[in-house]
Amino acid sequence: MIHQAEIKIKQLRELKNFTQEYMAQQLGLSTRAYSKIESGETQLTINRLNEISEILGIDPMEVLGFDHQNIFNNCTQEGNYNTIGSATYLLPDKLIDQYEKRIQQLESEVLFLRALVK
Repeated sequence: MIHQAEIKIKQLRELKNFTQEYMAQQLGLSTRAYSKIESGETQLTINRLNEISEILGIDPMEVLGFDHQNIFNNCTQEGNYNTIGSATYLLPDKLIDQYEKRIQQLESEVLFLRALVK
């Protein structure tokens, strides 16, 4: 079964005008072995994903297409989806509250320090 990562790897490879032969050579694989990765016949490991990402010049998380539908589809935790670049992350409400409180604390410190400087 072909997953999103394999599809994206193939698309990125084609956009870079890299052949399967080139990718296989860079990875020290046969062309057939590399083809099996793109077709989903061979399971993509984290190490292999990192190697392929390096050759393609892209962050491994980008290759995974890190979005809530693909990554968090089984997550039942309440939270908010936030996009950073082209990646989407689930941030629990509690974590967001903690960040907001910390931001308020830092803003208060800045105001206090500005008052001291004047």
